[in-house]
Amino acid sequence: MIWFKKDLQIHEIAQLGKGTMSEHIGLAFTELGADYIKAQMPVDARTRQPYGLLHGGASCVLAETLGSVASAMVIDPERFICVGLEINANHVRGVREGLVIGIARPLHIGSSTHVWDIKIHDEREKLVCISRLTVAILKKA
Repeated sequence: MIWFKKDLQIHEIAQLGKGTMSEHIGLAFTELGADYIKAQMPVDARTRQPYGLLHGGASCVLAETLGSVASAMVIDPERFICVGLEINANHVRGVREGLVIGIARPLHIGSSTHVWDIKIHDEREKLVCISRLTVAILKKA
């Protein structure tokens, strides 16, 4: 298990989104495994672009939220904070409605950076977006 708090539960993570962009767009954490975190996001008026497709920026919000929250759950929150450093995303399939589901898994968990692989699928399990997020781990001031 990669989580700092060994008995971490998904409902504890859900509290982090209150009053944030995640809550505004309907992002919800749904599953926590030994080395992954999963969330879903609706494809609706809040997350579509003008052509009626899932906005690439919304996919990036889902990816960055998953990776950043995952990093926050790996570090000692009394000693460190984590901030996004770089995100890259390849949008491979359009989605017009329903839900998209993202899952983040670590590629690297170091003392100063974490790198996360985030894959986003539609409800038919078709790949929608592949993203990589690098997070900087900083000592608290």
